[in-house]
Amino acid sequence: MLALTGICGISQAQTSEKKIKVVNDIKLSGYIMSQYQYSDQKDAESNSFGIRMVRLAMDGKFFNDFYWKMQVQLNGNTSNLGNSPRIVDAFAEWQKYTAARVKIGQFKRPFTFENPMHPIEQGFMSYSQNVSKLAGFSDRVGEHASNGRDIGLQLQGDFLPNASGRNLMHYQVGVFNGQGINHKDVDQRKDVIGGLWVMPVDGMRIGAFGWTGSYARKGTWTENGETHSGVRSLSRNRYAFSAEYAKDDWTFRSEYIHSQGLSFKTTYQKDTDTKDCSINEAAGDKADGYYALLIAPVVKNKVHVKGRYDLYRPRAEWGTAKTFYEVGADYCIAKNIKFNIEYAFVNDRSLEKHNYNMVDVEVDVRF
Repeated sequence: MLALTGICGISQAQTSEKKIKVVNDIKLSGYIMSQYQYSDQKDAESNSFGIRMVRLAMDGKFFNDFYWKMQVQLNGNTSNLGNSPRIVDAFAEWQKYTAARVKIGQFKRPFTFENPMHPIEQGFMSYSQNVSKLAGFSDRVGEHASNGRDIGLQLQGDFLPNASGRNLMHYQVGVFNGQGINHKDVDQRKDVIGGLWVMPVDGMRIGAFGWTGSYARKGTWTENGETHSGVRSLSRNRYAFSAEYAKDDWTFRSEYIHSQGLSFKTTYQKDTDTKDCSINEAAGDKADGYYALLIAPVVKNKVHVKGRYDLYRPRAEWGTAKTFYEVGADYCIAKNIKFNIEYAFVNDRSLEKHNYNMVDVEVDVRF
């Protein structure tokens, strides 16, 4: 790929009036998120340094109208698909028209405001629980870790400009395999995911999202005392309501997500001859979650304080609720270096001892 883009980058298409550059300059970028985390959860205490994320990306343009990007995650091991190094982005997008941009490849699912955000800019020690479980990170259905992404085709755009030229509406809709990153379709059903939001004032957006589709495996399972083998497909039907105001270094964001559909008992890992297609009956067929966060500047673009209320109900019942009450601060040491510290009081009603504490410290470097 490097050789090809290098050759293309120096080539030019000659016309009668001007020269058109085939490939614009290629940009290499990445980031490292180093982490220390403490938890006093009973029988699951932890006190450890770790690498939250290491990524490397290349992007550029063809003929000025086509944008492309490839991004890999480097940290982890090869023991299973949840932890292994992997390709996370690999796509091209035709961007000639603001109102109709077409993207194809592997990229973020168009579901919720938080899912497509850069993990450093998202602002907290992790994505919210509802986004992690219901937007394809560590999805409740049993899909392998997919960082909120899938393979497919998407149309999106901004339209309805006001007097100053600022667009008031945005839409996005895509068709995807439904199997997460780096996997072909299994059941030949496709996921349809889309969203629409309005931007009535500068910095504000209010939106709604929908997702209908399936997740499937090929393997064996037992039902009513009989053993079956083949493809087993589980439906996924989800919706979300979102609101955000981000201006002058202030950020307020809140989202509710609801999910209907069963889940597999195990999380998908590497390919083997036999896959467990048993259903997790105890998890039920509904889940939901809600979060609200505020990030406020102390010194604009330099120092912030922040707080988040983060609730997830894996069976859409209060007896299963897990809630994080988080407060923290960050300090931008330099343009591309950020220091973060957070404290979280956690209430998990599924545990015998419901309450425990967490501390998270991170240093994030971008280049």
